Amino acid sequence: MLQLTNYMRRIVLTVLAFCAVQLVFAQDTTVVRKTVTPVSPNVGGNDHLLLQLGYTQWQGKPDSIKTKGLSRTFNMYFMFAFPFKTNPHLSVALGPGFATDHMFFDKMDIGITRNTATVHFDDVSDTTHFKKYKLSTAFLEAPVELRYSSNPLDDKRSVKVALGVKVGTMLAAWTKGKTEVNSNGNTLRSYTDKEKSKHFFNTNRLSVMGRLGYGKFSLFTSYAITPVFKEGVAPTVRPLTIGLTLSGL
Repeated sequence: MLQLTNYMRRIVLTVLAFCAVQLVFAQDTTVVRKTVTPVSPNVGGNDHLLLQLGYTQWQGKPDSIKTKGLSRTFNMYFMFAFPFKTNPHLSVALGPGFATDHMFFDKMDIGITRNTATVHFDDVSDTTHFKKYKLSTAFLEAPVELRYSSNPLDDKRSVKVALGVKVGTMLAAWTKGKTEVNSNGNTLRSYTDKEKSKHFFNTNRLSVMGRLGYGKFSLFTSYAITPVFKEGVAPTVRPLTIGLTLSGL
């Protein structure tokens, strides 16, 4: 019986010693907790889709070329943004897009399909002409922007600034006239005439651009460094555009 008691005593002492050792190690153990700040997946990555509507004029246009009405531009771009790792307020964005310009003229005829050495801008106010007449161009473009966002974590409440350039290649150029009238403005025939040719145009275009806005809306401007027409075939004119941008996604 005494041997059994001694044996039980040894077991109890062993268990107590083991618990004491565990308690000492537990007190010496330091728990390190690392706080991870979540990063929004949208930082610097907003404004993928840009829709732009603007008013366009030709800079350098001589008085002999008479324009009228609301000459306009419509652009659509899908951009991929890459934020700076060192500064989430800054990012670079680039992507493909589509741009069109529509210049409206007053009682003029533009011979873009004629077999001549130069483009003829004819004043047809004293003869038969179209009531509405415009020259349009369409470009496939690739803009590159350096962007700043005052609040990259909340795109809808952010002041935005963007500067950049865009390069493009011409898809088409055409003139379009509607409703034939006489010199007094009386309607002769109601029809649409369209002529299409890229022969006289610079088919590559380089432009500078900028945007300033808040949230989804911003004002934009762009200026074409490349003239509309090839050298020597027409007056040296360059489109200057101002307008409104709607951004999203």
